[in-house]
Amino acid sequence: MQFHADTLSVLASRPAGHVYVPESSALLGTPITIPALDAPAQAGWNTTTSTAQELVQARLEIERLNGRVRELAAELVRAQEAERARLARELHDGMGAQLTASRYALARIETWLPMNAAEACHEALAAANSALDSLCETSHRLVEEGHAPALAEGLVGALTRWIGEFGDATRLNASFEWTADAPSMRERLSKVQNDGANTVFRIVQESLNNAAKHAAAQSVEVTIVAERRFLTLTIKDDGRGLARGARAKVDRFGLSGMRTRCEALGGNLKISSQVGQGTQIRARLPWDALCAA
Repeated sequence: MQFHADTLSVLASRPAGHVYVPESSALLGTPITIPALDAPAQAGWNTTTSTAQELVQARLEIERLNGRVRELAAELVRAQEAERARLARELHDGMGAQLTASRYALARIETWLPMNAAEACHEALAAANSALDSLCETSHRLVEEGHAPALAEGLVGALTRWIGEFGDATRLNASFEWTADAPSMRERLSKVQNDGANTVFRIVQESLNNAAKHAAAQSVEVTIVAERRFLTLTIKDDGRGLARGARAKVDRFGLSGMRTRCEALGGNLKISSQVGQGTQIRARLPWDALCAA
């Protein structure tokens, strides 16, 4: 089989500069010159060079769009945190004051009741006081959750304290462990602050709230693994799990907010759950974005 020069120029323009010659073929006096990778495009090579340039431009555009998505996600997270803080102030200053006034009003009514007042009156006051106690407890919890977490003691210290207090308050058997591949990873973990630390804390907070309120879990395990490139956060509970219909309503469980927080830092969130077998939430966050946040 023989090839002419024009045929070879097409064959030589295959990707990676390979020249395809079928088995048992012959080349008759046809010089083949393959330009260097950095050589300017010439006749017969324009198609490949143009395609490579288009691929480079496409990759750059994808990186730019991904960066913009992360910026928008970060703006959304900041807006959510600002709204949480505003609602916490409203609850503390407005609702808190009203609840306190209601407590005093009921206490005065109880002292004014005559000695021979019907037992139903005392029962009604007791029920009202119990309802107020529940409202005050809920309001206090919402105020605590709304304020930015106290991270002055460091992320590990803040999580250790909060998880312990949450377990005591909800009777949830909550544990927390963290490991690091090397001493340098321990030091890096201790330096995570601001938005990066807040992201990890909020994911843990939302996950444990879900485990206690929606999953009816008895225990939950929180682990952090500090590796060379990523911080991996895992929260696993033994609750009732998520049915397929419930997974479609991720907003109900705050899962979309967790995912947004991860995406704002260039990370990802994976949720694994089966009915009756609990739920596992795993977040992977790159160190460069986590420490720069």
